[in-house]
Order: sequence, then structure tokens, then C-alpha cells
Amino acid sequence: MRRNTSIILLSAGHACVDVYQGAVPSLIPFLVAQRGYGYTAASGVVLAASLLSSVAQPAFGALTDRRAVPWLLPVSTLLAGAGIALSGLGGSYLLTLACVALSGIGVAAYHPESARVARQAAAGAHSAMGWFSLGGNAGFALAPLLVAAVVGTGGLGRTPLLVLPALAGAGACLAVLRAPGRRPSAPAGTAAARAADDTASFVKLSLVVVCRSVVFLGLSTFLSLYVEQRPGGSRAAGTAALFVLYLGGAVGSVLGGALAERWDRVTVCRWSYPVASVAVAGVVYVPGPALYACVALTSACLYVPFSLQVTLGQDYLPSRVGTAGGITLGLAVSAGGLASPLIGRLADATSLRTALAPLVVLPVLNWLLLRTLREPALAHPAFTTEPGASRLQPSTRRR
Repeated sequence: MRRNTSIILLSAGHACVDVYQGAVPSLIPFLVAQRGYGYTAASGVVLAASLLSSVAQPAFGALTDRRAVPWLLPVSTLLAGAGIALSGLGGSYLLTLACVALSGIGVAAYHPESARVARQAAAGAHSAMGWFSLGGNAGFALAPLLVAAVVGTGGLGRTPLLVLPALAGAGACLAVLRAPGRRPSAPAGTAAARAADDTASFVKLSLVVVCRSVVFLGLSTFLSLYVEQRPGGSRAAGTAALFVLYLGGAVGSVLGGALAERWDRVTVCRWSYPVASVAVAGVVYVPGPALYACVALTSACLYVPFSLQVTLGQDYLPSRVGTAGGITLGLAVSAGGLASPLIGRLADATSLRTALAPLVVLPVLNWLLLRTLREPALAHPAFTTEPGASRLQPSTRRR
């Protein structure tokens, strides 16, 4: 299987998994309307999907550092889909929390291993990793449309139909893993790799990832409701805003990979966040249709650094690539859920605009943190498939 084909299939599988991360905030307006949830209860659903995922992803990352577990890709995809498929059945709040938590575990199991396999298939190319991240953004973008088509026309009782992307994603993963001579092997953490670990830089980068996640998932959770409540707002307008938020991320992922081929990753990440801060302020305060432009700019700026932070994390921790991927790729789309109940509680006490306003500050904090980071001198060994080779071979190419 050619490298490009592997990346395309991995990107498709990534899309099918991240549909279920996007589905959780997409279900919020329907849970509010059909079950009468308040902002705090609704944000608790997002918390349930994120909490176990946030805790479990570093554990799954450590597992992938010890041995190759490629079977996790199709299994975790099916688990993520099953949780969301069951979430609309029954009226119990606790049952809903349990189902979305099950989906979160599936997401947690998927990301560390997929980040390792994708890095091998990408052979160290930033643009290829950008296309892999694009798959996740496409899944996010499709989620509100898919949920609106299924749940919006038939109610929460139709959520079992949402398992279909998981079946397709599991098939894409199996196609990659069953390709002759292309079964990925886990890279061993050598003494040289352990000596090259830059833990301090990785911790700072992880703080950047968490702050970015709080901004993006905070907007994902409440943007649709916020747009509905604005003058002239409607359910369709809220769904459209959420779609723009996710679609802008697809543009940002590809753009980030292209920019990193010209400038270093830290520089590209550093300057994307001040622009994101201005864009978030536009989402909160700009009236009228201009809000959609601000939403698109916010999403693009938040996703320009997305895949770059994944590879930076792997290069700061070359002896623990799985752990680095589990944190930078997995927590990037789940840690923000831990802050959602705080945003929801503030919204219940004041208003959604007041609750979303603090999100303007976090990208500025990321800019300050990134000013203290430097591009790794030697990238983590990429993996390439040489012509005629029977398995993935390491390459020590410098960036």
C-alpha cells in the first residue's frame, strides 16, 4: 500500500471517530429541547464524554509505547460509535452520561495509536500529518449535519442510526492494518531517545493544548445555543454556526502543515493564537451575520497548530511517542470538556455571552507559553517505507 493511500484511509478513519466527538455538543440543543436540560446539566453530558477520555488517553498512550496494539483502531472506533448510538435511548440522565462516557473511552483508545501509526505513514512530513488531522476536522464538521439529519427529523430515539460512521471507520482501519508487509511495529525507546526527552518543554506544550481545548470545546458546546438566542436566531442558524466552526478547522489543519514546511512549527503555532483571540472576541461581541466570519477565523486559527502540536509533542518526548500522542492529540479534543460545566454554571447564573467572554484570554496565554518554547533540534525518527522493503524502516532525516 502506497504511503498516500495509507494516509487517506487513516484520515477517513479519523473522521469517522471524531464524528462522535462532534456529535456530543451537536446533541446538546436536542437534549435541552426534548429533555429540558439546563446549561449545567447539558455541559455535564460533555463532561462525561471528556472526563474518562482525558484520564484514559495517557494510559492508552503508555500502552502503545510498550507494544504495538493496532487492533485498538477498529475496536475503539466501534466503541465510540456504540456509545453515541445508545445515548438517545431511554430518558435517564445517568444512562445518557454512561453512554457518552463509553464513547469517550473509545475515542481515548483510538487517538494515541492512530497518532503513532499516522506518524509512521507520514514519514515525518508535516503536510501528511496535516491531512491526517484534516480527517478529524471533517468528522467534526459533519457531526452537526449528521445529528440534525437523524435526530432533528426523528428525535433522540433515532440515535442508533449514528453507528454507521463507526462501521465505515472500522473498515478503513482494517484496510490499513491488513495491507501486506505494512503492519506497524512499536518503536522502542532507546537510551539515546530517553536522553533526548525535553520534559519541561512538553509540559508547557501540554498547557497550550489544554487551553486551546477549553476554547474550542467551550465554543462547540454552547455556540449553537448562543446563536439561537441572539436576535433573529434559530435552530438552523445555530446548526450552521456549529458547521462553520468545524469546517474552518479543516482549512486550518491543511494550512498549518503547509506553513510549517516554510517556517518552523513553534513559530506557526505562536502566531496563530493572537489572531484566534481577536476572532473569539468577534464571536462573542460582533452582531449580525459577521459572526459567521469570526467563527470561521476562530476555528482556522485554533486548528493551524493542531497537527503541529502533535508532532512537537512526539519530538519533545522521543522515547514515549504514544504517551505524547495520547496527550497532544487526545487531550486536545477532550480536556476542554472538563471546563464546560464551569462555563455552563456561569451561563446559568449570568448569560451565555458573559460565560463565553473569558475564552478570549486563553489564546493570549498560549502565545506567552509558546514564546518560551523552541523547535526541537532533532526530530523523532520518522518511519518510511523504502521501495521493496518488507516492513516500516526508521529514517533519521533532520527537519
